[in-house]
Amino acid sequence: MTSPSNHTLTFSNPDDAKAAPREAARLMVGTDLAAEMVAKAADRAKALKDATGVEACLATVLVGDDPASATYVRMKQNRSKKAGIGSLSVVLPAETTTEELVAELQKLSDDPKVHGILLQHPVPAHIDERAAFEAIDPAKDVDGVTMHSFAAMAFGEPGFRSCTPGGIIRLLEAYDVPLAGAHAVVIGRSPILGKPVGMLLLASNATVTYTHSKTRDLAEIVKTADIVVAAVGKANFVRGSWVKPGAVVIDAGYNENNTGDVHFEEASQVASLITPVPGGVGPMTISLLLEQTVDAAEAQTT
Repeated sequence: MTSPSNHTLTFSNPDDAKAAPREAARLMVGTDLAAEMVAKAADRAKALKDATGVEACLATVLVGDDPASATYVRMKQNRSKKAGIGSLSVVLPAETTTEELVAELQKLSDDPKVHGILLQHPVPAHIDERAAFEAIDPAKDVDGVTMHSFAAMAFGEPGFRSCTPGGIIRLLEAYDVPLAGAHAVVIGRSPILGKPVGMLLLASNATVTYTHSKTRDLAEIVKTADIVVAAVGKANFVRGSWVKPGAVVIDAGYNENNTGDVHFEEASQVASLITPVPGGVGPMTISLLLEQTVDAAEAQTT
């Protein structure tokens, strides 16, 4: 892919930006890059099927009838089909126990026709989500949710990346954002978003500060960031006044009414690059899921 960037981004001292007014931030759109990733995954899936007769297959598991979760699962299934990747749907009732869900995930892990497993999260509150994630065979953990996958990310070993964090890194690379030596502030500490994206940034030689909604003097810490990753799950939580002029802002949040975790109108007047919601990080998440499903199918077939 030709880089969407038309110049090399450099970070400067925030005081340097006071001399002249800034232009509005450029958008970091993930749609085109994601489409290219899916097209390449589709080509590889076709080549695998032509050579071996094996169709890459992603199994999706949905517990309960939450409308948003059901919509996300259908979206992922539709994208899979368009990419020539088989889709197996497992829908379980809301009253499913942890033990029952674990058994279903173990069954899918043992099924040679299934190459990747996606457990739609969050699961109902009475289920031990971590126990469910750990029931997924690491070789089929194409969503990057197991402790094995997190350890691989943290230690730089082979394994599947958590899809949203992995998609964020690909987007930063596509826009030529310099990671080595940059100060990245991650707002959020979830085991499948905040924590792994920090590990991946660290692996790219960024200096990483983890923060969250209860961090003292959070705004002042964010103001020191060259790269801000907002993954706190609160609409418009990050204000424009928190952002250092010229910083890169990655909004990994998705809330009601297509609202991210960053106050877009404010932050876009200060940042140099910013992801829109929707159309920024979201497409990258699904495309990496499909890419890793083909990776898994190839590894399990050859």
